[in-house]
Order: sequence, then C-alpha cells, then structure tokens
Amino acid sequence: MNGSGNLMDFLDEPFPDVGTYEDFHTIDWLREKSRDTDRHRKITSKSKESIWEFVKSLLDAWSGWVVMLLIGLLSGTLAGVIDLAVDWMTDLKEGVCLSAFWYSHEQCCWTSNETTFDNRDKCPQWQTWSELMTGHTQGAGGYLLNYFLYIVWALFFSFLAVSLVRVFAPYACGSGIPEIKTILSGFIIRGYLGKWTLLIKTVTLVLAVSSGLSLGKEGPLVHVACCCGNLFCSLFSKYSKNEGKRREVLSAAAAAGVSVAFGAPIGGVLFSLEEVSYYFPLKTLWRSFFAALVAAFTLRSINPFGNSRLVLFYVEYHTPWYMAELVPFILLGVFGGLWGTLFIRGNIAWCRRRKTTQLGKYPVLEVIVVTGITAILAFPNPYTRRSTSELISELFNDCGALESSQLCDYVNDPNMTRPLDDIPDRPAGPGVYTALWQLALALIFKIIITIFTFGMKIPSGLFIPSMMAYHHHDWIIFKNWCRPGADCVTPGLYAMVGAAACLGGVTRMTVSLVVIMFELTGGLEYIVPLMAAAVTSKWVADAFGKEGIYEAHIQLNGYPFLDVKDEFTHRTLATDVMRPRRGEPPLAVLTQDSTTVEDVEALIKETDYNGFPVVVSRESERLIGFVQRRDLILAIKNARQKQDGVVSNSVVYFTEDAPQLPASNPQPLKLRRILNLSPFTVTDHTPMETVVDIFRKLGLRQCLVTRSGRLLGIITKKDVLRHMAQMMNQDPESIMFN
Repeated sequence: MNGSGNLMDFLDEPFPDVGTYEDFHTIDWLREKSRDTDRHRKITSKSKESIWEFVKSLLDAWSGWVVMLLIGLLSGTLAGVIDLAVDWMTDLKEGVCLSAFWYSHEQCCWTSNETTFDNRDKCPQWQTWSELMTGHTQGAGGYLLNYFLYIVWALFFSFLAVSLVRVFAPYACGSGIPEIKTILSGFIIRGYLGKWTLLIKTVTLVLAVSSGLSLGKEGPLVHVACCCGNLFCSLFSKYSKNEGKRREVLSAAAAAGVSVAFGAPIGGVLFSLEEVSYYFPLKTLWRSFFAALVAAFTLRSINPFGNSRLVLFYVEYHTPWYMAELVPFILLGVFGGLWGTLFIRGNIAWCRRRKTTQLGKYPVLEVIVVTGITAILAFPNPYTRRSTSELISELFNDCGALESSQLCDYVNDPNMTRPLDDIPDRPAGPGVYTALWQLALALIFKIIITIFTFGMKIPSGLFIPSMMAYHHHDWIIFKNWCRPGADCVTPGLYAMVGAAACLGGVTRMTVSLVVIMFELTGGLEYIVPLMAAAVTSKWVADAFGKEGIYEAHIQLNGYPFLDVKDEFTHRTLATDVMRPRRGEPPLAVLTQDSTTVEDVEALIKETDYNGFPVVVSRESERLIGFVQRRDLILAIKNARQKQDGVVSNSVVYFTEDAPQLPASNPQPLKLRRILNLSPFTVTDHTPMETVVDIFRKLGLRQCLVTRSGRLLGIITKKDVLRHMAQMMNQDPESIMFN
C-alpha cells in the first residue's frame, strides 16, 4: 500500500510542459505571477544553505540586468548596421563609388581631395550610372538611363524583400507594433519573435527602405529589438519558463527599439509605457531605461551617420518662438489630426479590401506594382527621390550661410545695406519658389502612396509626413514681435511641429511623442509648441474616432486585445454574458473524485475548451477549482508512461486523499497538483463594467460565475470581447483571431 501511495503522488514532482500554453492562446497572468513568487521564495530559502546557492541567488537577481545589457548591445548594433546599409543601398540606385563600391555618395566624397565646398556632392570618385556606362552626365539620354536604372534597382530590392518574407518568415512583414501590443497583453503568437523572423526582418527592412517605398524603419526596429529580447530570454529559465516575466523583458526591448529608431532613450521608455505595454511595473521602468541607454550608447559608438549623433536629422535651433506663433502651431495640430483620421480610414479600408478580395492572394505582385508606381513618380521630384531621413533632415534644418539647399536660395544683392549672411532679411530667390511647389507635390504624393504602402507583406514603419512653412517679415502681424535683422520665424521648427502633429494624429501618442521629438532634434526650447500641436492633433483625431493606427490594425486582424483606453459604460450583468446561455448544452465539468481517465479523454476529444471547472458532484455543482486542458492532456500522457496500473477506467481524483474504492478497481490517478484551487469568480449579478475592468487589470483568461458557491457558468476573454463588440453594434465574430 505504501508503494502504491507513492505512485499515486508522482505528480507532486513537476514534469515538462505543464503550465505552458498553446499557440494563439492567452496566458494566465495571475498564475504566472504566482509561479514566479514560488520560484523566488525557493531560491531565497535555498540561498541560506550554502555559498553556492547564495551565488546562484545573486546570479538570478542579476540575470534581468544581463538580459537588458545584451538586448541593448544587439539592438544598437543591428540598428547601426541597418542605417549604414540603407544609406549605401539608397545611393546605389543612383550611382556607385569607384574608389570603394561599399561607400555611399557622401562617404565617397568625404575621402576625395578634389571636392570643393560649393560642389560638395560632386567628386570624380562618385559616378552616376549614366556617367559610368556612357560617359555623359547631361542630356535626355543620361537622365532617362538614370531614371530607368533607378526603377530597376527599386523593383529588385522590393522583390527580394517580399520574396524573403514570403518564403522564410511570413511574420516579418508590417511594422510589428500591433502584434507586439497584443503579445504584451498576454497573447501567444509562436514564431513572431523567433530567430528566423529577426534575421529576415533585419535584411528585408534594409531592402524595403532602400527601394524608396514610402515607409520608415521605426516600427520594424521595435519588432527587431523585441526579437532580440525574446532570443536572450531563452538563455535564462527565469524568463523562458514564465510568460509573464518574458513580457516584462519585451516591454524593455520595445523601449530599446524606439531608442535606436529615433535616437531617443527617454522617449523610448515613455513609448513603451504609453503605447505598447500592458503590464509595466516599476522594476520594468528601470530596466527599460537601462536597455534604452545601452542601445543608444552602442548606436552612438557605431556613429552610422558620421555626425556624432544618434539620428541623421539632429538640429539645434537658437531662435526663440513667439506667443503669436501658437496659432499656426495649433493649426498644424488640426491638420495633423485630420491627416491622421484620413490615413487610418484610408489604410484600414485598403487593408480590409486586401484581406477580403483576390488582392490578398498576390502579395508579391502588389509590392512590385506599388514600388513601380512609387519609383516612377518619385524620381522626377528631388524631394521624393531621396530617402525619408534625408528629406526630414533638410526640412528640419535652419537656413544658414553654409546651406546649399534650394530652400535657402535667397537673393544676394551686393547693393543691400544689410549683412550678406543675414538670410531672414533677404528676399526669396527662384529656388525657394521651386522648392515650395515641389514640396507641395511631395506632400500630396506621400499622403496618397503611404496609405497603400503601410500593411504590405514587407517590413514597413510609418513615414512621418513633414510640413514646411514659408514666412515674410513685412506681414502686419509680425511687425510688433520680430526684431529687425533677427530670425522672425524658424521654418525648420514648423516642419518639426508638423511632423509631430501628423505622427500624433496617426498614433494618438502625446507624452512620449513630445519627448521623442525634442530628443530627436535637440529642440528643448520648443516643448510648448510641440505639446500644443500633439494635444490638438489628438483632440481633432479623437473627434472622428478613438482608435490609433495600431489599435485599428489590431481590430482588423481580430486579435484578442482588451484596450485599457476603451470605456465600457453599458448596464449589463455577468449573467447576460456567461455561458452556457439558455438553450445551450450544460457546462462541461469534471467531478473531484468520480470521473475516469476514459471520461476525461472523451471530454477532451469532444470539446475544444481550454479548461474545465472541477465540482464536488454534478448534483451539487459546488466549485472546487479549475484545470487547464493542456495540463490534463500532459498529466494523463505522463501518468500512462510512468505509473503502473493507470488504465482507461482508472478514477481521476483532485482531492488530497484517495477516494474509497473497491479492491478490484484499477490504480486511481491523483491530479491535484495541476488543479487551480483559487480560480477567479464573480457572482451572476456582478456588473459587466466591473468584469471588464477585472479582465483588463488582472489579465484573466477566464472567470467563473457562481451563486452561493454553486457554479453557474464561465466568462472567457473572448466572451468579453464579443460582448463589447455587440454593444458597439459590430459583428461579434469579426473580432476573433483568424
């Protein structure tokens, strides 16, 4: 009897895979938290037994910081490599450096001794394709050859990108932020943050941005950093075996991704807190800060832009802004909000069409067509031909005596009494007017083409549409607050504020966006204009709909995401939402000591539920606990292999003591270890407003509905999402992940 008693208790020792989750399922945050607390308690008690155990406890405590260090180093290195590769491959569409083919145009002319200040972009070592092939740089023939090769290179890069994504890593497409938000909320998407996704996303991001498509690398860099985080989690059992702890690491990795994407470490931490994270304890805040710091330091050490800055478009403005300028800043905010609404509605409509029509079956053709149209329309306009980063850099920069941009083409009259380098007081030349209509065309082109580009089957981040402002001293409103001979209005500042307003309108970010923008540009003095534009753009955009672009894509894809920003104000009760409803078969339950192995296996085979309530008996239906489907399958499989005498008619019991059974009965099976004895319960009269709040704040998978201890039904996260969709007059089934 003693021997059989030991056999019955074999499950008191843990065995592999119990407590893990299947693909496309939601984790149980409470269980993960409890498991980590138990693990920490064991390590603390063991640390007093010996020196070795004490050292192990120290290593466990430091493992989080080690993971952050590794994430920062790898994400910073990858960002530097991506920046360098994009710079080279973007220039490769127009020409090649003869002295060293791996040099970009700028690097090639840096090394030349024959470059003059006036023609700093021209040097004999750099040749356009027409110059290399025909020896001619001028004329229609050379222009058309360059035009043709520009399109060919763009098509080649985009075809290679979409092919690699399609064949090796389908999850490497898009920006990745909607999926990362969903994963951080507790959803499992296996492979989304895997090694292949990391490799292919890094390579194809370079190809996609270099092809000249209207997309950025900011969102995909967050995905790349999260892949790095997931990779290093697998090195430490503390994170690899606990999905809740893993998500703390991924939150910090997202901060590191934004840190290297925008050169904004503090903005990265705030972005992770405001935009992507679901659970963000204070410990994660410190670790996010450290990861963002290491990532920024690594990128700065690589110095991919050669300007000792983290970004290409770092600028410093020294002129103050004036109170009357708040009006145009707010107008820029209004424009940003309207643009955000237009972009979200247009992009979601196109993505929905892609999902529901034949268009979605030909992702390679779609990418090729959009790339071809983009290249054909972009080449003639110098502001759309160049890379996004270079364009933003030129628009953000203030005009000075050393600037060669068309936007700084002011008339230089030798008879003028004012100093020659006093640009603000000089009249605009023809270059400025040419640049303005080219910029207007570039703005319209970018607005339209970005709607069709974002969401294709290639890595794509959101391009920041930049604005440009023109000014004149003699307007009556400026006379009282413009000092003679000084800068009256800073056009680059308007570009910066316009960019912030547009990005705010699309993503609905506020605090993190303002911090990212002033870290990005060094414009500490301009926090108030940025805040005014960001808040206005959010207000205007929210007037047309509460969803940002990432939430809209989450809803489009049907991910089970409970957004903490959504308000539930309907007066329904738990009994209205729980299952089973009237007319449905009764709830599938297990009894504590009268169900056989065969009954359990039949229940698992006949249903697809993720877990089963355990009751005292079917007559009383008094709740004992809850057991997960996966744990049941693994426990029975393990018992058949390791415990003698377990057959189909063996009784399964969840109590502490074995039930009284006839001697002729086969060996019973004790499964108390896998039973959750404290499942979350609510009464049938609990308001759904409270239930939704509980699901959001505790990250529940399901909660059981009882009355006086008697089980009535169950509410799952999907039931809550269906009910919320129904209350908003949406199709309840459309929000389910497929």
